[in-house]
Amino acid sequence: MIRKLLVANRGEIAVRIFRAAQEMGIRTVAVYSEADRDALHVRLADEAIPIGPAEPGQSYLRIEAILEAARASGADAIHPGYGFLSERAEFSEACAEAGIRFVGPSGQAMRRLGAKIDAKRLAVECGVPITPGFFEPGASPETLLTAAKEIGFPVMLKASAGGGGRGMRIVRHEDDFLDEAAIASDEALKAFGDGAMMVEKLIDRPRHVEVQVLAAHETAVALFERECSIQRRHQKLIEEAPAPAFARLPHLAEPMRAAAVRLAEAAGYESAGTVEFMLDEATGDFYFLEVNARLQVEHPVTEAVTGLDLVQAQLRIAGGEDLAFVSRVLPSTPVGCAVEARIVAEDPARGFLPSIGPILAWIEPRRPGVRVDSGYEPGDEVSRYYDSLLAKVIATGPDRKTALDRLEAAMEDFHILGVSTNVPYLLDVLRHPLFRSGDFDTGFLGREFEGWHPDAEVPPEVGAIAERAGSSGGRREAASVVTGAWSVDDAWRLARGLQEPATRA
Repeated sequence: MIRKLLVANRGEIAVRIFRAAQEMGIRTVAVYSEADRDALHVRLADEAIPIGPAEPGQSYLRIEAILEAARASGADAIHPGYGFLSERAEFSEACAEAGIRFVGPSGQAMRRLGAKIDAKRLAVECGVPITPGFFEPGASPETLLTAAKEIGFPVMLKASAGGGGRGMRIVRHEDDFLDEAAIASDEALKAFGDGAMMVEKLIDRPRHVEVQVLAAHETAVALFERECSIQRRHQKLIEEAPAPAFARLPHLAEPMRAAAVRLAEAAGYESAGTVEFMLDEATGDFYFLEVNARLQVEHPVTEAVTGLDLVQAQLRIAGGEDLAFVSRVLPSTPVGCAVEARIVAEDPARGFLPSIGPILAWIEPRRPGVRVDSGYEPGDEVSRYYDSLLAKVIATGPDRKTALDRLEAAMEDFHILGVSTNVPYLLDVLRHPLFRSGDFDTGFLGREFEGWHPDAEVPPEVGAIAERAGSSGGRREAASVVTGAWSVDDAWRLARGLQEPATRA
């Protein structure tokens, strides 16, 4: 078994991993940049080691700095979390060379699955359906254009490396192709260091369904599926398990799970991974998209319907166990339903611009069937250097309606002061009748919420929030800042105004 675990990450996912490891009796090591010196993940770990300046390229993305921290602390394993170095094959290989266990797949498996072009080739070999497209590495824009004309417009341009919606462009007309290809390639180069592109047929109104797998000792098992079709600009916001799409097409569930298992086993995969598919509801066909060779942000919904702790499963696999422990726990069908919403620091009233600064109050929901994974507390700072994810709210129930009702109520009870969040937006999505009915696809938010704007800049319950924050006593006197601002009638100015209350004339 692993004795001491270093987590090469920060924020919500580092906190999540530390708690899982500590429950198993594993000692934990945090790494932190100068901006994260007082962060929650640093406070929760058994020990913490600085690794450099705030910029990720000088801290969390420095492989040698991470390895040196592991050596200095005596950590015998490293968990990469998600983001940063989590899907870098060279990081997995560097850990192996240093004699430190990497909690994730081997570098070789990552290389087979990490680049979308290579992964699609492997999918074809395994008999996993892919969308019609052109996936030759190093193809010139002119070659891609020729392929697009043969495929037929509209098409989707995609970066071969990376994900998260970067380097993706829908092209509906031939005349726009070269310009869009140049933009997409430049975006991919900046985001992933690789501007290679591919092109594939655009499926109108697809649904995004993914299969969670666990693999060890050349064997993989599917932990059912999730649906992640609620996306804003290719960024997932709400995820569910099981997939609502299969309520309409139940016969596709088993073939999709089997395809995911075949692909994972063919790649020699180990640990937790996610095989993503695009589902054409009109035809009943599904197509392989990509493999995320790491833990996913949305993994809690799978945990909720399987009873498995996926982080602990990763640690057990990294410690040499086979999948016998999974078979002892995994039910034959998903148990109930689970829905997750991502709370991010952005200002809906200003076009969803990032919102940064100190968190002055943080009040989480406390309800039956609700779980909150977060990486912040009152007094913590939301930095401009890192991802804007603040927390995930996961609600469960015996059926989808109950889970959605619980999630909506929980979101109403989640209050964060000091930075703006997307909570009002998420609430409107959760209340939308089409979403409630399960009639949606990846373009749902673009159609139904184009031009959306919050109803009110200031939540009506903010007085009660401030009063509660003042009575509970947050870190670094955050609560007194809130109550001091609220004590002045005209003091409410979001974020900055709370720190510098206006005075009466």
